[in-house]
Amino acid sequence: MENKGTAFCDVKGALKTLQHYERIPNSKDLLKLLTYQELAAIPINCKFVIYTNPTALSTVLKFERFYVSLKSNRWYWLFALFCRISLAYAFIVAGMVKILGERFASGLSPLHPMGAYLEALHHTGYYYTFIGVAQVVAAVLLLIPRMVPLGALLYFPIIVNIWILSFAVRFEGSYVTAPLMVLANLFLLVWHYDRLKFLLPFRKYTHVGLFEKPTTYSNSFPWLFFIGVIITVVLTVVWAEFGLEVMPRNSLSDCKKQFEHTKNEEAGFTFCECIHTNGAPLDACLSAFESSKK
Repeated sequence: MENKGTAFCDVKGALKTLQHYERIPNSKDLLKLLTYQELAAIPINCKFVIYTNPTALSTVLKFERFYVSLKSNRWYWLFALFCRISLAYAFIVAGMVKILGERFASGLSPLHPMGAYLEALHHTGYYYTFIGVAQVVAAVLLLIPRMVPLGALLYFPIIVNIWILSFAVRFEGSYVTAPLMVLANLFLLVWHYDRLKFLLPFRKYTHVGLFEKPTTYSNSFPWLFFIGVIITVVLTVVWAEFGLEVMPRNSLSDCKKQFEHTKNEEAGFTFCECIHTNGAPLDACLSAFESSKK
């Protein structure tokens, strides 16, 4: 029990000196009455009796203040809607291909590292169909407002797996889109922080309720955020194009184009034939390229 006279924040977010703590049986019950809008008005230096670490409280409150401003802004809301629709569309298309029993990226040669993986995956029977169903379910959940948090949680491990796979086999078909989809998925998870925060391994968090949809949204354009989005997209594209010295590309001719009129043209052509003609593993072809390049 705190001493009398300790500063506390009431449900209106204003500082108040409590003369008798007996008026509040459980301070957590008081916090549960707070909405995120009321939380935004609380001074950072407020002392909540349920916390033993004021620094942790201050950090959480700062983030949740930012969260309130994010959720109350129309442009952020539109961006969240864009992420939901874009991610859902991508998985509906990819999932339906699997449900219908067709090989994904059927134009990619089975000799290509990603083509070999997709060819083997295509022959896994109902597991292949299961992946397609999971993708479609995650996509549909993203389109249902009340189910977006669940959809984002289901979507995340699938898209992270695709991202890592794309980088592992250097597949240019999803080398740009996969990491951007991971970031879009992460944005949706943050967007629904009020629903998901209790799943996080935090020792300190506020016990406020769900965010209440504002009667009017702020129309202030978040320039820094969208400039950051554009920079992220540009950097991802630049990395995909110039980040690695060698890429298998999707065909023999495309692969050889990256080495034409370079000092490693001969070694590069050998690498491309190793991938697209001989069907050797990517690691073996990369090792041969490294040993023979100038």
